[in-house]
Amino acid sequence: MLASAAVLSHQPTTGESLPQRVLVMENSRAFTGMLREAIETRLEIPVTVASSLAEAQRVIEQDGPWFLALTGLTVADGDADTIVSFFAEHSIPTVVVSGFYDEKLRQRILGQHVIDYVLKSTPDSVDYLVWLVRRLERNRRIAALVVDDSASARAYAGGLLQLYGYRVLEAEDGERGLQMLESNPDIRLAIVDQEMPGMEGTEFVRRLRASRARDRLAVIGLSGNSDVSLIPRFLKSGANDFLRKPFSREEFFCRVSQNIDQLELVGTLQDLATRDYLTGLPNRRHFIERGLRLLPRLQAEQRPVAAAMLDIDHFKRVNDTWGHEAGDLAIQAVANAVQAHAREQDIVGRFGGEEFVLLSPDLDLDQANAHFESLRERIRDLEVPIGGEILRLTVSVGVCVSTDDSAREDLLRNLLAEADRRMYLAKAEGRNRVKALA
Repeated sequence: MLASAAVLSHQPTTGESLPQRVLVMENSRAFTGMLREAIETRLEIPVTVASSLAEAQRVIEQDGPWFLALTGLTVADGDADTIVSFFAEHSIPTVVVSGFYDEKLRQRILGQHVIDYVLKSTPDSVDYLVWLVRRLERNRRIAALVVDDSASARAYAGGLLQLYGYRVLEAEDGERGLQMLESNPDIRLAIVDQEMPGMEGTEFVRRLRASRARDRLAVIGLSGNSDVSLIPRFLKSGANDFLRKPFSREEFFCRVSQNIDQLELVGTLQDLATRDYLTGLPNRRHFIERGLRLLPRLQAEQRPVAAAMLDIDHFKRVNDTWGHEAGDLAIQAVANAVQAHAREQDIVGRFGGEEFVLLSPDLDLDQANAHFESLRERIRDLEVPIGGEILRLTVSVGVCVSTDDSAREDLLRNLLAEADRRMYLAKAEGRNRVKALA
């Protein structure tokens, strides 16, 4: 049986530095060359190649730490079991790549602590291995929750998830599972058993969906019950998928990976729709949508809000003198400064071109002036390296603060229009300054 979650809890958390190097041990130079080029080109992950256990031992000692090993089962100085044991002893996650199909060997290898057994003779084997490396690399930044009242079942599912790179949390019942979800917002996957005391799996899924939408958390239901109504009950409660116990390792891995892939795809599509491609800041449309949701609440609570429009000074001169690539770097530098300066409750966005916008709740005129003056100084002090030289930037900022008697209708439009007008006044007065109005 796989090691329990407690034994494998040494995995790095999201904030820690993660190894990136991949070791490939194979006796086919042609296949190794294709695989190495594909991983390094598509994933930008460095690959080191070894053709024997002795060579693998040398590179492990010299180049580590290692994220993953992709290994064949035929080398001059070791057989299949020796090879698998070698990587297990060095605590390197391992994928076996074989040139021939032998079901007994495959089952024996998969019974050991390896991630997958892949046939390299299939036409798409390199593509699959590249996908697998990418999936395993990303998994290390994802937390998964296993909710099951059986300690052995939790340990088995948790051990599989940790073998695939996930950081695993466990809960013995639904109430504890909901508490862990509340205190761990980075959980993106939940494996949930149906038969639990106090709260069935379907009820747990219904309750978690009140705070975690399908585009934020994937849920896979589990049960050994043969009741045919259980699958639609789980899915209608909000689960993404269902597995009936007992399940095979490979089916578990495929279902988990498919659901995480879909979660990431949805996130990518959302980012494309709501994020500016160059800076990663919310785009104009998304900023306005968020502002329109925020302002009615602030108005109801009679809380002030400051709107600021910010424009990079002499930006055309930057492009003409330094080139458009330098212009992109300048925009990114200013965007990073804006994001770093913003408070947690602020809304920021790129309005287009070299123009940025902010909404800052709970600032009166003096506070807003100080807040955005500090931002102006932060940007003035930036040093953007361009081809061995340093590019310096300034911005003009227009600020408008709402008051108790501000018009309730079209408040966002009016705030932004006045902030924009003030920004152009700041430019007319010499640039590199903040012009505020209440």
